[in-house]
Amino acid sequence: MKNMIKTEKQLPTVAVAGIKKYMAKSLWPKRKVIKRLKFNHILRILGPGLTTGAADDDPSGIATYSQTGAQFGFGQLWTALYQIPLLIAIQEACARIGAVTGKGISGVIKENYTRKVLYGAVLLVVAANTINIGADIGAVADSARLVINLPFAILAIFTATIVTLLIIFVSYKKYAKILKWLALALLSYPVTALLVREPWGKIINATIIPHISLNFNFLFIITGVFGTTISPYMFFWQSSGEVEEEVAAHMVAQKGGIPRLTKKFMRNLRIDTVLGMFSAEIAQWFIIITTATVLFSHGIRNISTAAQAASALQPLVRSFPNSGQLAKDIFAAGIIGLGLLAIPVLAGSASYAMSEAFGWKEGLYYKFRKAKAFYIVIITATMVGLLINFLGINPIKALVFTAVFNGVAAVPLLYLIARINGNKNILGDYRGGKLSRWLVWITFIIMAAAAIAMFYTL
Repeated sequence: MKNMIKTEKQLPTVAVAGIKKYMAKSLWPKRKVIKRLKFNHILRILGPGLTTGAADDDPSGIATYSQTGAQFGFGQLWTALYQIPLLIAIQEACARIGAVTGKGISGVIKENYTRKVLYGAVLLVVAANTINIGADIGAVADSARLVINLPFAILAIFTATIVTLLIIFVSYKKYAKILKWLALALLSYPVTALLVREPWGKIINATIIPHISLNFNFLFIITGVFGTTISPYMFFWQSSGEVEEEVAAHMVAQKGGIPRLTKKFMRNLRIDTVLGMFSAEIAQWFIIITTATVLFSHGIRNISTAAQAASALQPLVRSFPNSGQLAKDIFAAGIIGLGLLAIPVLAGSASYAMSEAFGWKEGLYYKFRKAKAFYIVIITATMVGLLINFLGINPIKALVFTAVFNGVAAVPLLYLIARINGNKNILGDYRGGKLSRWLVWITFIIMAAAAIAMFYTL
């Protein structure tokens, strides 16, 4: 048998080439399978971080970034770049706090701080979220009017009702998988930016070199930009979302128990957070570029209607018949999809905060009958948010005001997160490293300074 085996050197050259060619062909399907497995592995990693990142570009975010581009052109484009490390640091800290303690932010505050601090934090996040819910419901209804000829009130009530029914009767993860495809409408902004002749040298310069004006209008919008990007609801949602991931993976017997952490889980947590937050900032960058090019450069400096905001996408569909309506359709699809994704996140994070503060059973993995108080808070927040739309406030202006309110409300919450992130008694060996601690404190200082400067100029 040994005599029958020949080495490669003993085989004819043609035979060797034939064998190598055959092996390459036979391995090709395996290579395709390996690539597919890697892609599926990445999809499995993506969880609360990606959901939080998608919710970050909610209607309030789109309206604020659009207003920034229309009012100041490329003047605030640098925020998209410099917010990346700050946003990632904050959300990674919140995710890690939830993963390590087995509790959400509210539960950790309850265990380690006074009741006054706890109730103050809960009040801030519930108030900010309820206002945000109202603004997002109004935005979805106002955008839906671009394609459906129905009164605003009917569309707002319909939106709130649909969201409430979906939260109660359908798993959020299930319907988020469907609705997230509507978020692809956000791709219309980078595509539009690439179709229009852009001054890329000026754009890169504005992205890298910060421009600051010490007047109320500039500081008002920049507070909104920070507030809609680094928002209170994101802190509470992602920390509680990581705990639910642990429960689903059987790493903890029940919420509030001590998790059995693994290196793989913590690595995936960080990858998920980085990808989610980075994608949110890329979307912000392109929205500002597009609105600055299409609206600011053509003299439209103030966005007060959904139709005006949608007009930023007209260059994308200029060659199509009835391009104006098509731009409105694309804009409406994005706002509706992102609104229906974000409203449950807003209501859910408010409910997580309240439920942990008062010791109620909570979690989206529970059925309604097993966590009634948790779901009643979600329903109440959604309904109160709906009622805000009947105060006669312009829906687009309400979105920007909401972003500014979030920017102010986030400041004391960031202070608490910075304290927890550096506390070894709470997080043990998983407390934030030097870079994490520095970035979280820097975020707190920047947002506090923006809010103080805004009020000072007012």
